[in-house]
Amino acid sequence: MVVCVHKEGDAGGQFCLKKAAVMLTLASKLKRDDGLKGSRASATASDSSRRVSVRDRLLVKEVAELEANLPCTCKVHFPDPNKLHCFQLTVTPDEGYYQGGKFQFETEVPDAYNMVAEASQSRELTAGRRGQPCSRRREVSCFIDTEPPKVKCLTRIWHPNITETGEICLSLLREHSIDGTGWAPTRTLKDVVWGLNSLFTDLLNFDDPLNIEAAEHHLRDKEDFRNKVEDYIKRYAR
Repeated sequence: MVVCVHKEGDAGGQFCLKKAAVMLTLASKLKRDDGLKGSRASATASDSSRRVSVRDRLLVKEVAELEANLPCTCKVHFPDPNKLHCFQLTVTPDEGYYQGGKFQFETEVPDAYNMVAEASQSRELTAGRRGQPCSRRREVSCFIDTEPPKVKCLTRIWHPNITETGEICLSLLREHSIDGTGWAPTRTLKDVVWGLNSLFTDLLNFDDPLNIEAAEHHLRDKEDFRNKVEDYIKRYAR
């Protein structure tokens, strides 16, 4: 607050009045900015809640489809039945290098999972007659905001496409894949589970490895590679 006492006609009084006016203007602007920030924060929270709601509705259907079409070597477990976006998968291969092991995967489905949003805008077409408004057309566009599930292997494993710390190389889990087989809104949890299961059979890939050391080990000595895989199974995957 600014208080000035001056004689009538004193130039200093006019200066104080101007200063007070500036301070009031600044205070008003700060209050307005705070209101805008609050509105934006509220809008962000609302958008996040809407994303979660859309995701959860999708998952109810997808989980039912998944459980009805599980490979015989897979089991899914939901630690919290009310949180379908977090689940664990156990793969028990019945053939190949990894036969007899039990491999645990943790899957988390993000908020922006397979979300399709619709936006509209009006566009001027032609000017109307004098005194009449222009005609306008409503255009509708679809925006796809989608992220693949995040998956980590919890079991230590000697595998060319899975690191010992759990990172996984699987095309369909990539947002952008060079070979065109990456994540798309048409994919579902069933595709994720079948893809992970296939990492132990059809999709076992030594030519495009994530764990380069494991791939080179296989190239150098296949029998010794098998021995190390079996050793890891005995130690970590029973």
